[in-house]
Amino acid sequence: MNDLAGKHIVLGLSGGIACYKSAELCRLLTKAGATVQVVMSEAATRFITPMTMQALSNRPVVTSQWDAREPNHMPHINLGREADALLIAPASANLMARLVQGRADDLLTLMCLARPLERVALLLAPAMNREMWAHPATQRNVSQLQADGAVVFPVGQGDQACGEVGDGRMLEPQELLDLLVAHFQPKVLAGHRVLVTAGPTFEAIDPVRGITNHSSGKMGFAVARAAREAGAEVTLVAGPVHLPTPWGVRRLNVQSALDMQAVVQAEVEHATVFVAAAAVADWRPATAYDQKIKKDGSGQPPVLSFVENPDILAGVAASERAQRGELFCVGFAAESHDLEAHAQAKRARKGVPLLVGNIGPATFGQDDNALLLVDEHGCRAVPHGPKLALARQLVAEIARRLGRVA
Repeated sequence: MNDLAGKHIVLGLSGGIACYKSAELCRLLTKAGATVQVVMSEAATRFITPMTMQALSNRPVVTSQWDAREPNHMPHINLGREADALLIAPASANLMARLVQGRADDLLTLMCLARPLERVALLLAPAMNREMWAHPATQRNVSQLQADGAVVFPVGQGDQACGEVGDGRMLEPQELLDLLVAHFQPKVLAGHRVLVTAGPTFEAIDPVRGITNHSSGKMGFAVARAAREAGAEVTLVAGPVHLPTPWGVRRLNVQSALDMQAVVQAEVEHATVFVAAAAVADWRPATAYDQKIKKDGSGQPPVLSFVENPDILAGVAASERAQRGELFCVGFAAESHDLEAHAQAKRARKGVPLLVGNIGPATFGQDDNALLLVDEHGCRAVPHGPKLALARQLVAEIARRLGRVA
């Protein structure tokens, strides 16, 4: 997806070993559709060469406020005016301290100080030793930068170049890309708390076997990410899938439908939006055996009996908060045929204002999907596309309906 198509990003590098990550970040930014202008401090050139960054950005790298290539000799003015955002990655402890003081003694600080505050965001990705990060002066500087309008991204935790382990690592390039993309998304769900279920459930027959389905969880995870990008506080209840947790999303893992029901019941009291994207098993074995069921040589399979699982969505939709309009519920329906008829019937049966239908066999495990939005007024098709793009459209639809209710 060209999430940054049409965006011009100034990527600033201050001194630090994390500069090696900036090369991959530059590649990801251009791959996402952005144009990238790299600006490097003198210290940054000790860790990675301007030639490397020029090759990745396809633009000459600027390293000095005295750069004679600028006709007016004012790169610190021109670069900031042209940008949609200034991303400094890595942002060293020294750079952040100088920004707090309003220093303007090199091109990076000049550019940050001269940027149009109301139009060009300053995004900082800190990178430093764990003791430097924890130092009270650094933490004061972070707070002041945020108060001054800068966005200071969190730091990572782990092995550091000095041999120590702890907080202070610069986030990985993909994480920074995701945060930058999220920065540009409209914050239409700001102030809302969204609870999302995703993935299949697994209903145990014995310790090694069970009943599940082909749901990959990708659509539900995309909804969680899109809601977080839109400014919501998001909790994701995930069945047994192996997908990375979207940045900034709180994740709770479950196995069975009963596990998912218990977690949803505990969490939904704090939510304003509930999106039930999980493919919950309709039935479970009446008895889950403690030991593996063995063949007995008769050629006959064991006789299994089943009981119906609770309808998690219908239960939440029937709650007092949902009935009072304090909780907006969205359901998903994965069908194999007659999508419109089945989706309309399911929406009415579950009592939700909005139901999202799709053809399960055509989308399970895929990165793309096509949706059918069903409400009391009828159906509207959302054309085939990447699941994240569809999730963003769904989030915008939810926000529109919340605005209508308000």
